[in-house]
Amino acid sequence: MLTARYIDSRFGQLHYVECGEGDPVLMLHQTPRSWAEYQDVLPLVGAGHRAIAMDTVGYGASAKPEEDQSIEMFADGVEDLVDGLGLESFHLVGHHTGGVVAVEVAARLGSRVRSLVLSAVPFITPEKRARAMWRRPVDWVQPKPDGSHLLELWNRRRHFYEAGQEPALNRFMADALRVLERAEDGHIAVRMFRMEERLPLITAPATVICGQDDDPSMPSFQPLVDALSAKGHIVPGAGVPFPEQRPDDFASLVLEAVESTEAFISN
Repeated sequence: MLTARYIDSRFGQLHYVECGEGDPVLMLHQTPRSWAEYQDVLPLVGAGHRAIAMDTVGYGASAKPEEDQSIEMFADGVEDLVDGLGLESFHLVGHHTGGVVAVEVAARLGSRVRSLVLSAVPFITPEKRARAMWRRPVDWVQPKPDGSHLLELWNRRRHFYEAGQEPALNRFMADALRVLERAEDGHIAVRMFRMEERLPLITAPATVICGQDDDPSMPSFQPLVDALSAKGHIVPGAGVPFPEQRPDDFASLVLEAVESTEAFISN
């Protein structure tokens, strides 16, 4: 059973959903999503572990501070959550923006992060940062009196989903509309992150995964594998909404990373 809870943080209340018992596995979502991105993954991971998916600071039902968003601020929220839950150590999973946040958390917390799974994570370089402010908006649309902006937003993401996956696209719309005025801020925070300074500080064994149809993320797959000396897995038939499109495959890769780390520690 999925259980929704809140916990206090320096920003206000943070919202998270969990199920299962055992070693904790914390999952971080992409922009502008919420825990709902992992709705179908949580029970699969939670069958043998304590599976937790949080709403990043500024998104979902978590507190929405007014200051500029940054990867460091998102990571502050993650730290407040794991400290508030009393998690001495945990496994960490991040998809897209959530993966960039996971990089910062793993760099900060060292051995507290027992394993790291980075899904479709952009590899941020100084060159990308220099071009950051010139990128077109990904998910922000100008609200219009006739509501046509709703169709515009739907069509921005429609090509990432296959026919029959409209319920997942509906969940995306609900998440995006909840933060529409700041829907682009998380993407900007990603592009401004100084990733090259943080990757060398990561000590957790890392796994990098990516859907083969995730065109924005595939170019970053091998550079990230190389930078972290990580295991790498490319999944055919999965795209930007990998956790929702292929929850069984996503959960299997997470569990493989978690359980291989636990087996290594026990030996």
